[in-house]
Parts: sequence; C-alpha cells; structure tokens
Amino acid sequence: MEKVVIIGAGCAGLTAAVYTARAGLQPLVVTGPQPGGLLTTTTTVENYPGFPDGIGGYELMERMQKQAERFGARIRLGTVESADLSARPFALVVDGERIETEAVIVASGASHRRLGLESEAKLENKGVSYCATCDGALPVFRNKPLVVVGGGDSACEEALYLTRFASAVYLVHRRDQLRASKIMAERVLSNPKIVPVWNCVVTEILDVAQGRVTGVRLRNVKTGAESVLECAGVFIAIGHVPNTEVFRSQLEMDDAGYIITRNGVRTNVPGVFAAGDCVDKIYRQAVTAAGMGCAAAIEAERYLTGMGK
Repeated sequence: MEKVVIIGAGCAGLTAAVYTARAGLQPLVVTGPQPGGLLTTTTTVENYPGFPDGIGGYELMERMQKQAERFGARIRLGTVESADLSARPFALVVDGERIETEAVIVASGASHRRLGLESEAKLENKGVSYCATCDGALPVFRNKPLVVVGGGDSACEEALYLTRFASAVYLVHRRDQLRASKIMAERVLSNPKIVPVWNCVVTEILDVAQGRVTGVRLRNVKTGAESVLECAGVFIAIGHVPNTEVFRSQLEMDDAGYIITRNGVRTNVPGVFAAGDCVDKIYRQAVTAAGMGCAAAIEAERYLTGMGK
C-alpha cells in the first residue's frame, strides 16, 4: 500500500515528489511514456529562475529527479494503464501491475499537438519547436525569418513573442482569418514584423538532408498551389492534448480533456489532486507547473494527515 502515487515526472510531478518525500510520505512516481515531460524536448531553458546562463531541459529534469530521490522518492518507469478512483484505497494498474494508494497526484502533463509530418519529427530540436518562450531567443533564430503554424491565441502569442528576435515572422494558417480573440488578432495583424500566410498548410519542413530547418513547403487549400517559404525555424502552435484519457470517466474535465480543479489543486474526487499541464491550459510554463506541484503535495499531505495516516 502506497501513501501517495504521483503520476508524471515533469516539473509538476517531480516538485510534488520533492515536497511529499521531505514530508516522509515516500512517494512513488510513475513517469509515464515521457520521463521528464515536455521540457526534455527543449534544448535550452533560459527562463527558469536560478540559472542565469540557462540550462538544458533534460538536465533540469534530471536534477529535479535526483533532488526528489535524495529525499526518498521512488521513480518507476512505466505508464498507468487504468485507474479506479471510485473506492478507497485507490487502485492503479501500471504496466499490468495493480498498485493501491491512499492519495494520488495527477501530473500527467500534456502533449503538443503535432502536424504529423515525418520531416517534423526528424527536425524536432533542429529548428522545429513547440514553444517560442522556451526556444525563441536562441542564437540560431535571431535576425532570421521564422514560421509560426496556427491561428488561435497560442499561435498569435508565439508570433508576437518571436518578433523580438526574428527578422520576420510568417504566420501560416489554413483559413483566411484568425481564430484568435479579437484583441489578439488585432495585435498580430497590426505588427509590421508579422506576415500572415492565409489558406495554407505545411506539407513538409525542409531540409531533413541538411539536418536543420531551411524552409517549409506550403499548399494552398483553395487553389492547391504549392510554394516554398524560406525560414530558419518553425514554431508549431496548433494546440495541446492533455494526457488525461485514463481518468476521463472519473475526474471532472472540460471539453478539451483538461482536469477541472477547485480550491487550487483539488479534483472532484477527495484524495486526488492535479497539477501542471494536465490542468493548466493558460500559462504552460515550467515554473508555474512546479508551483502547482508544490501545492498538490501540500494538499496531499494535509489530506493524509486529516485521514489519520
């Protein structure tokens, strides 16, 4: 019987592990399919406090894990296949093994919604990024033309942020108008550095042979005409997919699958707490995820204390 199981090993999960471990709860951390979370896909993290020269995303998560382990957290590589949160103790099935626990912290994160191109996968971290805030200021992108794919608020935010560094930002959208909020769309369309590319989709990211991004191949969805747009980087902002499917029938979620919390990090099931990108669809930053992980740990400790555990 576990006191607390933390599902996910990103910033939220590992911060929760540090706090629950220091409280003597000996947490079990189930990493999920991507140990370290989305941050491990970022080459350099320059906006996490305490690292004036920046730090690699993988290294930051590795340090967090070591810190959690030093206090007694146990890390298990595995994936939660099913969960029964209807009775106490809670029951999880991790790679075929049943695990019972008195409390659960869901920090399963979210995945970037991808274009699904082979070239996209091959050039990830070689000019293809899913986070302008994380990667936009890197030297490889400075004073170069960049492409942002998407038409919602996230894509607009990415494009506006990138104008600080790029020579020009091409905003590629499959429609002839933005889906973003009115104020965000106005900001984008009035920015002289941002060039909308309407009614187009990216069919290929160039150039896999060179091992770096040199441009994108576009197809006009109305005319079928193809063209090539030169750029040094491609930032894909077509949304996120929260990793919450295993809890869908048991935890309250919004239409997009993000877990709905109340009073901070509490879910609709007492004893189950949620933190990080599986909850947060607004900020999606490492530091905010860490803060939520801290809060979830404190709430879990208080819950167990109240239960006399």
